[in-house]
Amino acid sequence: MSEPDLADRQPHWPGTVRGWAVDAGLAAAVIAAEAGGSHAAGSWGHLHHTAPGVLAYLLLTAGGLALLARRRYPGGVLAITLVTTIGAQALGARVTWFAVIVAFFTAVLARKRAAAIASLVIGYIASVWPPWLIGQPGQATVAFALELAAGLAFLLIIAELIRIRSQRAAALARGREEELRRRAGEERLRMARDLHDVVAHNISVINVQANTALHLMDRQPERARSALVTINEVSKQALVELRSILGVLRDVDTGGADHAPRAPAPGLARLGDLVDSAAAAGLAVCVEEDGPRDALPADVDLTAYRIIQEALTNSARHSGGTRATVRLGYDAQALRIEVDDDGRAAPSAIQANGSGHGITGMTERAAALGGTFEAGPRPGGGFGVRAWLPLRGWQPGPGPREVSGHGDER
Repeated sequence: MSEPDLADRQPHWPGTVRGWAVDAGLAAAVIAAEAGGSHAAGSWGHLHHTAPGVLAYLLLTAGGLALLARRRYPGGVLAITLVTTIGAQALGARVTWFAVIVAFFTAVLARKRAAAIASLVIGYIASVWPPWLIGQPGQATVAFALELAAGLAFLLIIAELIRIRSQRAAALARGREEELRRRAGEERLRMARDLHDVVAHNISVINVQANTALHLMDRQPERARSALVTINEVSKQALVELRSILGVLRDVDTGGADHAPRAPAPGLARLGDLVDSAAAAGLAVCVEEDGPRDALPADVDLTAYRIIQEALTNSARHSGGTRATVRLGYDAQALRIEVDDDGRAAPSAIQANGSGHGITGMTERAAALGGTFEAGPRPGGGFGVRAWLPLRGWQPGPGPREVSGHGDER
């Protein structure tokens, strides 16, 4: 982030009653300290020191009141306090620099370095060689000039350290906010994919069975009844999964009796349910497994289930085929997924019927685990899906590939 951007993020005006109270209290304290100190110095000080007049007190008051606007106009307030301070000092005031010091720190925190350093130089000259005392006794000694220079340098160092600490704290706060926004965005994307998968798969089955029931209601009522039973079961399953997802959104799914899950969490253990749902939609599915099915990490198990679910949904809705094969390959490093169908639909027709989120969602799911994903027409006909999901920690590498054809639009 550039310096102007950081400067723009500085508070420009007290936004709360507490902020106004702090600034008002600070201004009152500065006015009281300068006016009271100058009065005491004039009353009890050296015989050559005359008591300040009314105009000097007015200038000290004006400089203190200017601090009320220091957040919004740090450079301007610094200039005002510097002029009023030098004027009051020329009129006999002895304690005059508190307002300038407050305005100086405010200017440094607001990254008005040029104005802050200029105020130090002007204040130093006015203190060591005051123009109104030229040719008169009371000029500053060399020792005083050196001590004052060292003090002002120390003041500048302290102000810079405070500024750096303040900016570091602001950067950490922005980093936390950005991390929270990133996590919220990822969670919304994950839930959007889950909603798409649940709705697309189950509505496909319901649509097919509803058409079957309508066509067979008069001629074959028993088959129509079977279709309606399937619709009832699939709709219940869809409602359970939707309730689970929406429960997370509402932050009410805490394990109580009213919100306890009514079905196992989606995973390859429920692969049989996907096969049955696809069969109800008119797609015969054969499952082939290579290697022992060991316990999978929860995120890999869910991702595998969702990819297979979406692939079978696309095959049932868009391919025009009647058979699909799901192959699962297990090894110690990764899970391989292949889903092939025997569809014959033209790619243009398939794309025209699609929703545009299926393949994108599968690609994103695989990429989130550091895996790869491919989808496209097979040389021998039909459509194929390939996914590779690592089972262990992964290192970021080339992004997943998405081969369009049978379903850019699915």
